[in-house]
Amino acid sequence: MPKDPICGMTVLETAPFQTTQKGEKYFFCSARCQKKFIGQEGDSTSTGILTKTMVSLALLVLLLFLTFLFSSLQPLRHGLFVYLKIIWWAVTLGLFLGGLIDYYIPKEYISSVLAGSSRKTLVHATLLGFLASACSHGILALSMALYKKGASAASVVTFLLASPWANLSVTFLLLGLFGLKGWVFILSAMGVALVTGVLFQGLSRRGWVERNPNTVSVSGDFSIWQDFKKRLRAREWSLATWRKDLKGTLKSMGFLSEMVLPWVLLGVVLAGAVSAFIPKEIFHRFFGPTPLGLLSTLVAATAIETCSEGSSPLAFELYRSTGAFGNSFVFLMAGVITDYTEISLLWANIGKRTALWTVLLTIPQVLLLGALFNTIF
Repeated sequence: MPKDPICGMTVLETAPFQTTQKGEKYFFCSARCQKKFIGQEGDSTSTGILTKTMVSLALLVLLLFLTFLFSSLQPLRHGLFVYLKIIWWAVTLGLFLGGLIDYYIPKEYISSVLAGSSRKTLVHATLLGFLASACSHGILALSMALYKKGASAASVVTFLLASPWANLSVTFLLLGLFGLKGWVFILSAMGVALVTGVLFQGLSRRGWVERNPNTVSVSGDFSIWQDFKKRLRAREWSLATWRKDLKGTLKSMGFLSEMVLPWVLLGVVLAGAVSAFIPKEIFHRFFGPTPLGLLSTLVAATAIETCSEGSSPLAFELYRSTGAFGNSFVFLMAGVITDYTEISLLWANIGKRTALWTVLLTIPQVLLLGALFNTIF
């Protein structure tokens, strides 16, 4: 079977993502890899990797201009500036470090340590979510590609739960918004992912979840260390190479910004609008640090379909308005675990039992932690 020229994953010839360059046909595991390849090859049909970002920024500038024309929108302008001042450095740093990882670390490394079914594999799945550098929507294709390569359902679910909150861009975004308390979100999300993975392994042993029919080794003799040394020996330490690396890193930042920035800006606008126009009494009444507040937050997070980057400013506004730290955690986590895109994808590609157990196992953990955080903080 052919391999994706960008990430190295094995791809079926019936895959929907295909392109032809110079008479040769290429197959891709996702639209992102296809777009990245086309950009590198300089295909004339490429529309540019910053289109969505540029449109989002243009719309933001237009919105800010309107706030100067209409006095009723002045509170919105104030809210937008407050959030942009808080998060600009975090988003920039996250994109830069994510670009470095995306460019320098081959995805074969990630795949090679996620195809097992041991507890160690779950730890790998959680930690490597940090290197995925994608939002909750961007990580779906990679998760399914790992499943098709033989990763267990437990590993896929663990990776899927950990990635949106452990990856670099969101890590710095949460730290920029919540300060050191942002680590509580990140570590707790990783804990929920690990516990859910362990429970999934128990369900798998009892035959209560679907088994992966693609159970094969990712290359039994593949060694990350040996491959790294081989790449290091083959590297040319010249100025031209460093220029190529810089160009590649900037391109990776561009691809990451396409996934991240539009959602971040959407989240900032929504958070600014909430701050400007929704009375704080509404927050305290329906989203306060009470059992009813936690359940209301869970329902709201389920209804609001945003990426993890877009959810973070909304969660901070919820915390700023109510002081309910646990509700913010529930809002962030529930937005991922009850995401209908994610659930339907698990249902269609792995099985309905895996999709249902993912929701049933994670919601009680999130609500329990949310109640605990409301008591502590």
